Amino acid sequence: MSIFGAETIGTALLILLGNGVVAGVLLHSSKAENSGWIVITWGWGLAVMIGIYACSKYSKGSLNPAVTLAFAIKGVAHGGIKWSQVPAYMGGEFVGAFIGATLVWLAYYVHWAPTEDAGAKLACFATGPAIRNPLANFVTEFIGTFVLVFFAVFALGTNVPGPGAIGLGPLIVGLLILSIGLSLGGPTGYAINPARDLGPRIMHAILPIAGKGSSDWSYAWIPVVAPLAGGAAAAGCAIAFYPGL
Repeated sequence: MSIFGAETIGTALLILLGNGVVAGVLLHSSKAENSGWIVITWGWGLAVMIGIYACSKYSKGSLNPAVTLAFAIKGVAHGGIKWSQVPAYMGGEFVGAFIGATLVWLAYYVHWAPTEDAGAKLACFATGPAIRNPLANFVTEFIGTFVLVFFAVFALGTNVPGPGAIGLGPLIVGLLILSIGLSLGGPTGYAINPARDLGPRIMHAILPIAGKGSSDWSYAWIPVVAPLAGGAAAAGCAIAFYPGL
């Protein structure tokens, strides 16, 4: 399987299961309705773990352009990826996000119309701030992504060295996502992944979702730019602190 195909499948699973748990909690008449933030954070942690396990035999299991950027900065000689591979990684991540978001829409098809809150419907696709403050929201997303990249890619050393050598890396990253969600997710919904937010937001704008409102494009740049900046900063700091990488 190609890198593009692996990242597409992994990211599609990530979005289907991650945004799926949000839909389950927020949409009217779902059996999981109102089950709360703890369910969402656990669901996202497990979604990341499953997505990585699904594709790590064939790619680095990045599923996130910010992580892909960090792997490229890290370099092939130190277990990263080639810059020439970045388009395949990121292309797969965005295509997978489109597919996963569409599957969430289909899975909860009969729940969109009974749900009156347009903001809740958008939250099943993309993130939004609890208190809208662009600078503060940017900083939150930057910090969350920095933690993810610094520890998952560098400190924990969970990058997959080759086909079949998957081990416990995806489980550790999933638990890290759970921790980030519980500790840092409250202000912005912790996108920490440009494909995870932008891909489904585009599908929210395109799909015929019953009673949907705005896709909130004025906010959309923050969960794209901040994670990329946080990932690049984490890569730079990790290289400085871990010179053996």
